[in-house]
Amino acid sequence: MKLRYAMVCSSNQNRSMEAHAQLKREGFDVASYGTGQHVKLPGPSLREPNVYDFGTPYKHMLDDLRRKDPELYRRNGILPMLKRNVGVKSAPQRWQENAPDGVFDVVLTFEEKVFEMVVEDLHNRNHVLMKLVLVINLEVKDNHEEAATGGRLALQLCQEFEMTENWEDSVDEIIINFERQNNRKLLYTLSYY
Repeated sequence: MKLRYAMVCSSNQNRSMEAHAQLKREGFDVASYGTGQHVKLPGPSLREPNVYDFGTPYKHMLDDLRRKDPELYRRNGILPMLKRNVGVKSAPQRWQENAPDGVFDVVLTFEEKVFEMVVEDLHNRNHVLMKLVLVINLEVKDNHEEAATGGRLALQLCQEFEMTENWEDSVDEIIINFERQNNRKLLYTLSYY
């Protein structure tokens, strides 16, 4: 079965892009989005983040941070993260502006507030297609190590859906098995397009 997947996080493009990269390598039909107002990357201090508009090419961000302080951004993992992102897609997209164009079978979020935003967004749409969409939250801390783990877990979960003949009838079973195997609790709900 070939399903369409969306990976969604807040605004820094780490967790959703790591999952996107891992699923893309395995041949999945996948997209990724952020939900914030801007793309925010760590800066020299908490009060000085690097802020970019959605749609700004990752290559531009990479070049900008290399000009500003290459050692800092290499050390904190932002340059390697942006290099990975350049290999996945050209620029970050915002869920609220871009996702209405796509219809996904499974939307995976990586923090509860993003899960709530996606569910609310889907709820507020006109449900003209009456096509089922599963929204799942896999809570992942926002650091490079946890993003890598979260990406592997997202891939594992999506592989389970792909191996199922009729995923709509197997959602509860797949989720329960995943939670047992990985000692992780998932939030999930069904919505419609």
